[in-house]
Amino acid sequence: MADARVIPIDGDRPRRRASTASAADAVAAGASRASGERARGRRSSPLLAGADPAGTSLSRSRRTSGTRRTGGTREPAAADAGREPPPPADPLSADASDGTDGTDGTGGRPPAEWEQKAAAALAFLRRRLTGEVEVDEFGFDPELTDAVLLRLMRPLYDRYFRVEVRGLENVPSHGGALVVANHSGTIPLDSVMTQIALREHHPARRHLRMLGADLIFQTPFVGEVARKTGTTLACNADAERLLSKGELVGVWPEGFKGIGKPFSERYKLQRFGRGGFVSAALRTGVPIVPCAIVGAEEIYPVIGNMRTVARLLGLPYVPVTPTFPWLGPLGAIPLPSKWIIEFGEPIDTTEHGPGAAEDPMLVFNITDQVRETIQHALYRLLMDRRSVFF
Repeated sequence: MADARVIPIDGDRPRRRASTASAADAVAAGASRASGERARGRRSSPLLAGADPAGTSLSRSRRTSGTRRTGGTREPAAADAGREPPPPADPLSADASDGTDGTDGTGGRPPAEWEQKAAAALAFLRRRLTGEVEVDEFGFDPELTDAVLLRLMRPLYDRYFRVEVRGLENVPSHGGALVVANHSGTIPLDSVMTQIALREHHPARRHLRMLGADLIFQTPFVGEVARKTGTTLACNADAERLLSKGELVGVWPEGFKGIGKPFSERYKLQRFGRGGFVSAALRTGVPIVPCAIVGAEEIYPVIGNMRTVARLLGLPYVPVTPTFPWLGPLGAIPLPSKWIIEFGEPIDTTEHGPGAAEDPMLVFNITDQVRETIQHALYRLLMDRRSVFF
């Protein structure tokens, strides 16, 4: 009995108080967590993040001042009795926008890019169907050239041949000038790539008016397309008319001898004819800009020529390449060689005067000077190029 322990009658009261205290602590902790989550929700909520500060202050005033509603209307409490009510919202300023917030100025979103392109395409078709087009005396259609013809060839220029352009500062931004370049490639794609280079990358975005052979305009559909892109017959009369109007004219004096030469003679310039382009430049007093093109020789390596077939078809040549005619239509796909187009320093012709065009010796000397300038530029560019396809 001495070891017996006396248990008080109210011994369970401390335990009840402890349990009550722990329950109160749990309720307080839960309330603290809930308030923290509500605070984090307010900070992270996208609706509250862009809410108006005036609306937030108004909600706080409702909680603190205790507004009361009477008959469906809200009456301010005593704390708000002396405050001036906010001005009514202006519907024009609330709904309209000046475009600084990304809208179109009428409360809606701006039209998507595809919608703008579709509208431009429909306007283009309407002008073509109604005949609201402008062409010059040579049949050149600048709108069709920019919107359709050059756009179709631009992937070849940018991604397939990866054309690199140099010396654009040597091409005048205004006034007449004569661009003289080497010719190669079996199909005259080098002229089209030169046209895109000047239209897309020259600071003045100049159109190149090319001079073409008779065969181009005798070929169905090809001749019409060539006229639309600004190509005209390679004769002195047309060249002088274009240069006198201040146009940028392009000529490839090698002609079919250049684009049809075998691969073994690649980058070796053929004869530049009788120098008719020099006579046109002298008569109009425009500069001559030499242009060297590297890469076109490898798109269709010519290893033979079917002369009999060419005579039957009335063509200057029918090439035999590593892929044509062996692969059929697939043989017409050009090889993806790396291109470089370089415009050299212009050759001034004003010092000679218009009468110098009648001097055959001077015309021959300037023609030979242009040819040698292009030939040396080709050799230098071939050394700069790392490989044929890279």
